[in-house]
Amino acid sequence: MSWQPCEDPKPGDARACDAIEHVVVPRARDLGGFEVRRALPAAGKQMVGPFIFFDQMGPAEFLVGQGIDVRPHPHIGLATVTYLFDGGLMHRDSLGTELLIKPGELNLMSAGRGIVHSERSGVEDRSHTSRLFGIQAWAALPKSHEEEMPQFAHYDAGALPRIAGEGKTIRLIMGSLYGQSSPAAFPHDCFYAEATLAPGAILPLDPDYDERAIFIVSGEIDVAGQTFGAGRLLVFRPGDRISVLANSMSRLMLLGGEPMDGPRHIWWNFVSSSEDRIRAAKADWKAGRFETVPSDREEFIPLPE
Repeated sequence: MSWQPCEDPKPGDARACDAIEHVVVPRARDLGGFEVRRALPAAGKQMVGPFIFFDQMGPAEFLVGQGIDVRPHPHIGLATVTYLFDGGLMHRDSLGTELLIKPGELNLMSAGRGIVHSERSGVEDRSHTSRLFGIQAWAALPKSHEEEMPQFAHYDAGALPRIAGEGKTIRLIMGSLYGQSSPAAFPHDCFYAEATLAPGAILPLDPDYDERAIFIVSGEIDVAGQTFGAGRLLVFRPGDRISVLANSMSRLMLLGGEPMDGPRHIWWNFVSSSEDRIRAAKADWKAGRFETVPSDREEFIPLPE
């Protein structure tokens, strides 16, 4: 999804738990019947592992004939990680991909040296009242992979490992966690998972990675006696074993990994370790040197001036 102008996330509740480094409250932006809440990047925390953007899309409900239309736009130096809870999105890109993503599935698009894509509500969804709710994260590519050829991969819900028991269900989207590994390949040591917890369920989060965070999509959880509700990103300090208690039915996103190999520059839809590379990408998009989306050529998002 293209970067949308959102106010930066703001610091959240006071931290009574020493294991919590940051509590981030995403800022909401209404894009005309469709709300986006951005949790990363935040003040004092650009990334958690490779995750450099983290946007909650919706929940939104569309009337017949309505939907979202994110016109073709470019990316470099990152991978988009799209995961839905409700609804569907038609992904099209300059590699020729045209695929509808549905809840519980993963779209992983690695931009590398440059890719163009669009995301729109499908024809079927526009034929009736529809909903859209999900998360799109951007994961910065390590320097060794920033200029690789672009790639796209899709994983059905059944291909992603599922761990269930003791009042909790975890779907592993990327990386390795709880003794399982996702088939989705990413060139940096990381993890990304959806966890649903019944009231009273306890979810451990061991210090297997230096950088770890939990985003509360819905419900209410307790960490070391402190309560947090939906719409909070909890970023944990390295080295502490975390236990999360669900006070109600809760949906969480677990994310993190090892620290990235240096900070990143971010401008519009471009992420890179080099400012010069971003300047070149800006010039390339303005001059029409990116590949186009074969089945979506009529529109595009112009370079912000």
